[in-house]
Amino acid sequence: MVSLVCRQTQSRVSSVLNRDVKQFGKKYMFDSREDTCWNSDQGECQWVILEFPQSVEVSQLKVQFQGGFSAKTCRLEGCPKDGNLTVISHFYPDDNNSVQSFPIEEGPAVDKVKIVFENSADFFGRIIVYSLDVLGGKAS
Repeated sequence: MVSLVCRQTQSRVSSVLNRDVKQFGKKYMFDSREDTCWNSDQGECQWVILEFPQSVEVSQLKVQFQGGFSAKTCRLEGCPKDGNLTVISHFYPDDNNSVQSFPIEEGPAVDKVKIVFENSADFFGRIIVYSLDVLGGKAS
């Protein structure tokens, strides 16, 4: 199992707090630094989309939230290059600061994944992610 997130992986997010991408942008989920993060704006159902340069098989998600700003219920969706997103898995993070791992049982080959944070521990629906990684391998 290796990280599937690479330089060629394209990412999009639902929102950024006060549109301040210099301080809270999506790139900070992938920079391996403990003092930077993606901070969503308020609202239900925040999300992250990752488009990989080749087809992959996802076997694990790793995410580190800020306690108090974590998601309570999440779902992983995926699809081939020009397909429609379908639900692959649901997962339920704890509301804390530790890196959490979620195994993905027999995920299909996908070119794109969407991680949906269905609701937040924060009253206003904000999500703060310090690190996000998708592990697995290239689809055969």
